[in-house]
Amino acid sequence: MSVIYDKIAIIGVGLIGASIALGARRAGLAGHVVGCDADPAVAPEVDRLGLVDSFTTDAVEAVADADLVIMAVPVGVLGDLAAAIIPAMKEGAVLTDTGSTKRSVIRDVDPHVSGHIHWLPSHPLAGTEHSGPAAGFAKLFEGRFWLILPREVPEEVVARFEQFVSGMGSVCERMDADYHDKVLALTSHLPHLIAYTIVATAVDLESQLKNDVIRFSASGFRDFTRIAASDPVMWRDVFINNDEAVLEMLQRFSEDLSYLQRAIRWGEKDKLETLFSRTREIRRSIIDAGQS
Repeated sequence: MSVIYDKIAIIGVGLIGASIALGARRAGLAGHVVGCDADPAVAPEVDRLGLVDSFTTDAVEAVADADLVIMAVPVGVLGDLAAAIIPAMKEGAVLTDTGSTKRSVIRDVDPHVSGHIHWLPSHPLAGTEHSGPAAGFAKLFEGRFWLILPREVPEEVVARFEQFVSGMGSVCERMDADYHDKVLALTSHLPHLIAYTIVATAVDLESQLKNDVIRFSASGFRDFTRIAASDPVMWRDVFINNDEAVLEMLQRFSEDLSYLQRAIRWGEKDKLETLFSRTREIRRSIIDAGQS
């Protein structure tokens, strides 16, 4: 693979930022990768892991002369970050993000965008429950969708970014912000909310029962605890910034849950079996799509 951008700056060297650095360097997509994180304690770990070519805690310094700037930080701080770095970005540079909400990100970043850069919101649909620089790995994005919101950006700029993303193994898909937030509310945000709630329910049980729930955790509960172990700051910001879509999906889920409660209460076996058969097919479709 040939170099797509001479210099990229990754602000936020956690799971996603570190994985982009590793993926881009492995595929030879960038001539120089500079990492940036506001936490000075991250620097020794980044250096030990050899994630980037250079590192700084100063975001303004990081973006100087960068052809591509990736904001891989919680969505709640993207507006302030954009306000700080955009004036320091060079003419024609591309600014993107990896946030799990898009309407709020556009709302917060747009006021700070000037005509000398290209603002291209995006979202890689990849991740694990782990966080921090050591959680990153080069193959995180292989076979995973990377959603891109082109908006007013010239086609050649979008195509170049898609080439970069594809070089790390991702599958590019273009989408608008409203649709993105509705889809992600159901496929990602609501499952995390349910997982956090189920684990919180276990925490609130009386001592002996809680201990036995932990000791005898079946695979279903273990899966929920894995999801609920995700970065709390990141997910706090996601729910606050995609509240409308999440609440809509939560209402639909509540109605479906009530339907299930009635079916169980009245012993309506046919209704339960029909629902479970339908949902089983969804799981098979996800596996067939390579997203399991």
